[in-house]
Amino acid sequence: MDHVSLPQPVLIEKAGAVLTFTLNNPEAGNEVTGPMFDAMIAALRSEAIEPRARVLRLRANGNAFCKGRERAGRDAASIHAEVARLIELKKMLRSTSLITVAEVQGDAFGFGFGLAILCDFAIVSSDARLAFPEMKAGLPPAAIMAYLGRYALPKQVFPMVLFGDPMTPAVALDAGLITQVVASDALSGAAEQLVERIIALNEAGARQCKAFFQAAEENALEQNFRIATEALTVTSLRLMQSKAASAGH
Repeated sequence: MDHVSLPQPVLIEKAGAVLTFTLNNPEAGNEVTGPMFDAMIAALRSEAIEPRARVLRLRANGNAFCKGRERAGRDAASIHAEVARLIELKKMLRSTSLITVAEVQGDAFGFGFGLAILCDFAIVSSDARLAFPEMKAGLPPAAIMAYLGRYALPKQVFPMVLFGDPMTPAVALDAGLITQVVASDALSGAAEQLVERIIALNEAGARQCKAFFQAAEENALEQNFRIATEALTVTSLRLMQSKAASAGH
């Protein structure tokens, strides 16, 4: 009897300095399932232990980027486990030293829109629709609201989560939730160009830049100044040593 291999619901590939997650569940609008969560979390854990890539590119196959997540839990314990897993992915996506780029070619709703927002860069096709539709079913999107205020002003985003109406990429861009809006046929090229710019940066400097930028959002001003003093000292010494080594060759 022939065994038919099923397609992987998320494709995880590494080419050079670029790690790519491709959501590959188009029949379900690229809804993120348990195995997809597990695969992406495992890849990010591996990078945290032994950094090999420099950029994470998050993209999707099909007409939609991601219309949400699977909700398979039917009791308190299983629902709690599902939520804990999605929170872990979000925390890892935000804290990774990789520079993250979301390439949103189609609709991004709920969890999918939240994933794009968490990325350092979110490039969105002009014909995509974006929304937080959870309140249509009476479910406040708490996992998204936990960080949404770090990206946009409350008066702009509260109506978005309260009413859940679809918005255009232009509205999301104005609110500060995404980075760039491009024509659908220019999306891949824009993402490629951005990835090349990131890779052209000094690797250690880029990782330090992201780490300090994120820490500065969390810390008090005085703490940021103390960290900046140490960071600038270490970075300046590293650059001086690098120049001295180059001059010696």
